[in-house]
Amino acid sequence: MKKYMLPLVFLVLGVSCVQKQEVDLIVNNAKIYTVDSEFSEACCMAIQDGKIVAVAKTADIYQKYTSKEMLDAGGKTIVPGLIDAHCHFYGLGLNQQIVDLVGTNSYEEVLERVSAFAKDNPANVIRGRGWDQNDWEVKEFPVNEKLNQLFPDKPVVLERVDGHAYFVNNAALQLAGITKETKIEGGEIVLINGELSGVLVDNPMALVDQVMPKPNVASQIEALKAAQEICFDYGLTTVNDAGLDKATIYLIDSLQKAGELDMRVYAMVSNTPENLDHFLEKGILKTDKLNVRSVKVYGDGALGSRGAALREEYSDKPHHFGALVTPADQIDALAQRIAATEYQMNTHAIGDSANIVVLRAYDKALKGKTDRRWKVEHAQVVSQADFDYFEKGIIPSVQPTHATSDMYWAEDRLGEERIKGAYAYQTLLKKAGKVALGTDFPVEQVSPFLTFYAAVARQDTDKYPEGGFQMQEALTREEALKGMTIWAAYSNFEEDEKGSLEPGKFADFTILSSDIMKVPVDSIPLLKAEQVYLSGKKVK
Repeated sequence: MKKYMLPLVFLVLGVSCVQKQEVDLIVNNAKIYTVDSEFSEACCMAIQDGKIVAVAKTADIYQKYTSKEMLDAGGKTIVPGLIDAHCHFYGLGLNQQIVDLVGTNSYEEVLERVSAFAKDNPANVIRGRGWDQNDWEVKEFPVNEKLNQLFPDKPVVLERVDGHAYFVNNAALQLAGITKETKIEGGEIVLINGELSGVLVDNPMALVDQVMPKPNVASQIEALKAAQEICFDYGLTTVNDAGLDKATIYLIDSLQKAGELDMRVYAMVSNTPENLDHFLEKGILKTDKLNVRSVKVYGDGALGSRGAALREEYSDKPHHFGALVTPADQIDALAQRIAATEYQMNTHAIGDSANIVVLRAYDKALKGKTDRRWKVEHAQVVSQADFDYFEKGIIPSVQPTHATSDMYWAEDRLGEERIKGAYAYQTLLKKAGKVALGTDFPVEQVSPFLTFYAAVARQDTDKYPEGGFQMQEALTREEALKGMTIWAAYSNFEEDEKGSLEPGKFADFTILSSDIMKVPVDSIPLLKAEQVYLSGKKVK
């Protein structure tokens, strides 16, 4: 028997002296919402080569792992890196270079801001964004008479907050060749008493875009870096940019590869012949930081500018139905073309008419195909009978702060019956099984905490409407966090690499100022992203 004792001793010693694995970072003393399939909590993570290698509920993680770098979270809450499932990242950056008109309370205030900007920025063209006539005492589109007096020769182009209308002066109209006889399908050149008002809704805006100077590469790079800084500050680690052209996509790719841009970008290709011919032929472009596998299509305009396509006339504007920006036959043809590739079709649909056109086109194009994850961006007003389409693998990508911003006037547009199918996030979730949540910034504020708050409270920060809007459509806190993490990742075909804090996934995480799952509802908008990590590297 003795001859077996020596090997047994060495075996015991070997087990007790197991070599610990050296990792790049150990996170401890945290309250981690992993957002795994059990929505489990943990306290520690081990990270190596930018990915999570272990997540533990106790400090037992030290028995297997060691690291020279430790992150004591001080008991703070950690969530997966937040994903904005629908935004305009590049547009946000460009907006930092133009007149900020967000929050203006009158046409006069718009003019004041434009004039102040012009004094400090002697450019050949003045651009701005953010005005919303629904916030003014006189809730009507402006007329450009005063704008023409201030700027008789220099083109001025001011974009509405939702990006679906321009307010321009006569110099810009003349440069674009727009007269009161100009006709463009899919929008409106607004005339007041038979004369040009300077307001262009949806497709006519393209006539102005064609004659505007394009930003140079230096301005583009500045814009992308500015947007990244803003987004990291709010805890975002992935953004879904809803509509980028080929040149901008490749600029993002080059900056990421050069280490000059860290933000992960899910790029939706803008629906133009050049973009589609290139990317649909090329196929999916995927790196750790860039994913190009979807096409952004516009079904209609916006409800705030009465460009959303409705089945029945606007309740506050008789004989007006809005309009499809892309005609139904073209949406159908695009769906067929995209379905023949690996690309995803993501279509902006606000009004109930636009939603059914898109849903029918998807249903037809996807017959016999599985796991395509096509999205309806906004899915804002849906007829009751049409919700069932979302049971067929179609993902609603919605923006909860649209509901709280629009509630002041949405029922006026839609009427008391039609409003019941609007901003119906819980109904969409029950039908689709998942909802992807975003902001549509810069249409709304960048803050994902306002997204979370609007989803669960159905109120704005002024607590309007009292008691919350149609609270049966509210999401739970768990559903809201999933919509900003794992469900958003799933909608991007990225659930195996991000969206939850599990071994094998990117170490993208955000440390919050308070526990988002426990703080009083009123405190949610006050939350801060105190630290942000991307691939285990601190970026904020």
